[in-house]
Amino acid sequence: MLARADLRGRTLAVVSLTLDEARARAGVLSSVSYSLDLDLTGAETFRSLTRVRFSSAVAETFLELKGALTVSLLVNGAAVEAAYDGGRLRLTGLLTEAVNDVEVAATLPYTTDGDGMHTFTDPADGSRYVSAYLGMDNAAKVFACFDQNDLKATFAVSVSADPADTVLANGAVVSHDAGRWVFATTPPIPPALLVVAAGPWHSVRWTAELDSGTSLGFGWHARRSLATELDRDAAELRRTSEACFAHYADLIDEPFPFDSYDQVFVPGLNWGAQEMPGCVTYRDELLPRGAITDTQRAIRAVIIAHEMSHMWFGDSMTMTWWEDTWLQESFADYMGYRVAEAGAGFSDLRVEVEIGSKPWGYRADARRSTHPVAPLADDVPDVDTAATIFDGISYAKGGACLVQLAFWLGDEEFMAGVNRHLTRFRFANATLADFVESLEASSTKDVRGWVEAWLRRPGFDTVVARREGDVPVLERDGSRPNAFTVAAYDSALRLVGRRRVELGAEPLSLPEFAGLAVVPNAGGETFAALRFDPASWETLSGGLSRIEDPLVRAVLWSSTALQVRSRDLSADDYLDLVEAHLPAETRADIIEGVLSAARSVVIPQRVPASQAAGAVARVAAAAAAGLAASGEDEQRALAWAATLAATSADAEMLRGWLDTDRIAAGVPLLPTTRWEAVVRLASLGEADARLIATERDRDGTAEGDLGAARALAARPSTIAKDAAWEAMLAPGVDNRRFGALASGMWIPEQTHLLRPYVADYLAEAPALVSRGQAFAIEVGHAFPRIALDAAQLDALRAALAGDVPTILRRSWEDHLDDRE
Repeated sequence: MLARADLRGRTLAVVSLTLDEARARAGVLSSVSYSLDLDLTGAETFRSLTRVRFSSAVAETFLELKGALTVSLLVNGAAVEAAYDGGRLRLTGLLTEAVNDVEVAATLPYTTDGDGMHTFTDPADGSRYVSAYLGMDNAAKVFACFDQNDLKATFAVSVSADPADTVLANGAVVSHDAGRWVFATTPPIPPALLVVAAGPWHSVRWTAELDSGTSLGFGWHARRSLATELDRDAAELRRTSEACFAHYADLIDEPFPFDSYDQVFVPGLNWGAQEMPGCVTYRDELLPRGAITDTQRAIRAVIIAHEMSHMWFGDSMTMTWWEDTWLQESFADYMGYRVAEAGAGFSDLRVEVEIGSKPWGYRADARRSTHPVAPLADDVPDVDTAATIFDGISYAKGGACLVQLAFWLGDEEFMAGVNRHLTRFRFANATLADFVESLEASSTKDVRGWVEAWLRRPGFDTVVARREGDVPVLERDGSRPNAFTVAAYDSALRLVGRRRVELGAEPLSLPEFAGLAVVPNAGGETFAALRFDPASWETLSGGLSRIEDPLVRAVLWSSTALQVRSRDLSADDYLDLVEAHLPAETRADIIEGVLSAARSVVIPQRVPASQAAGAVARVAAAAAAGLAASGEDEQRALAWAATLAATSADAEMLRGWLDTDRIAAGVPLLPTTRWEAVVRLASLGEADARLIATERDRDGTAEGDLGAARALAARPSTIAKDAAWEAMLAPGVDNRRFGALASGMWIPEQTHLLRPYVADYLAEAPALVSRGQAFAIEVGHAFPRIALDAAQLDALRAALAGDVPTILRRSWEDHLDDRE
């Protein structure tokens, strides 16, 4: 009989795994394998039966298991009293000269915060979905395991679910009968990359013949209520998947490492997507209702290519410890854009990198929390600290560094080194030192020196343009070798010439561009701020919308936003550029990127509270002008409408959109934009609870429920704000609802009304983050999105002087830096 521990009702502290613990355990354990049986038929809890076999050089170690309500333990066939503290299960009496066989039976709670076995009931049709969202150290919320990257193991998984459900997992289906699903044993993967997704999925499946002569099963899946949207996009999703897969086959020597490739749009996922081997999960907002814009299609293709790259970068070759997060995420960021463009045919994606991705990296790299792309292992002492470096540096800056590396090395040498690395560490773990060795074997250049300059040092250089007489001269304010393209324009902003340069410690004169305006980094090849000489800036800023190359326009817009952050350019001057030039912009992705920067960065961080309403009105005026100038270009119209709906004070126009479900003749009002309009009307005091309820009932979906919660929170009254705040603090509030309430809560023009809630947020937030890493990140995102006065900034500093949990501290320090 199994010994059983019952832990219901206990409050248990769960500690984050440390680097020292992980190193010690990896040094004594080997040959790990799991057999996992999950029973998802329960309404409030699920059952997890884990059998883990391993060799051990010590008689005692521990398994992670988080939040179990009951635990039973067998060690090598003998029942053992479970020494369990709510986070770790102590194992004693292990065999040191034979294989150990440990069996753990546990009852665990479902979650609604996207960490663990997440459950969601779709209000559209009442369907229930249960999915294991893992990553980081969340595998232990689903099964007992050695939850670290360098204890990779095979997994034999079986699942019992509602007989009406389809179950997806990492391996191909071996058998399925009466609600019981058995999956093929996986190759060695980290525990955190296991996935299970159960529910009445609507599926599109096919089999593709590979160049190797074998075949591979593919599938796209979504909630049943999103069947129309999946069918709408199915042909494109299949085409994109196959094209990316074929391009990776050309780029990468190693064959695809897994036996199936499912991709599923899931509800409530905290990440944009997760690279689970053989079964990638995507947040289902990437399958939008109504029409899908060209920008959304392109970004989704990048994400598809990004996650597919992880099958090699992360799932087969895996980092040893979290300091090498970049080794997976930077590569996926780089390969995602590269393969979506060259493989799947989405053009000019470097524009999206410059206007959408790299600004995130620049902002992260300018804060006190900046870190090297590749920090030292000791700088990431535990998993909670590791959660803070899934940021703009590990993704956007790291991806930009790899663009620079490939540009500097040459693509042939770069890819030769990459392939050598992936082959050396197939189904194994690797470090930065291993990667450097792989590159050095394929190049005669000083790779180690480049890595030291770019990956081991935080911060970014500034490329400075000045004049000696009429001749442009480039200088480097920094210490990195920068290779990039310089473009030169005449006074009419006609392109006169382009030149590839390598800028080191010595100034670089460009006599062939005498008298011309110059744009360094015109191809976006490096990661550096730009400082223009006055003559060039006068020409460029005076006719920004007339520059023919959209990539150069994106580089310039990104540079202006960075100048606002560094206070080299005022918020007023930035908004002047937006009003003068953005309405004539022809690229929807540039429109969306600039407007996003204006609304999420410039206004809350650089505009005083007393001027916020005027700044929002200026953005609305630019959006109205841009919409009027869009003509029959539906993509531009949709891009402008999303911001106009969120910023306009013209209640009559917004009500007209709702009444006709149109922005203009022939241009539909997308569901997301419709809710932006409702939220805006609510924030203006022009939409009461009855109107919001009518809109929610009209919508009838989970997205409608969230839109209504956001709109109710946006109303300009203390009663509404009190209700929203109370709902955010409600026990067990789910991650999406919490985010929607926070978004509606903080309206820039309502700063006078929101002042008391800033103090409440600072007081309550530390307790909220105890739910887990992902919810802690969500709480950080809920930071007041309004201008803070001196007293509020002092209160934030005082709070940071106290005991603030690791993940929340990082977020608060970033918000403080952004406003100082």
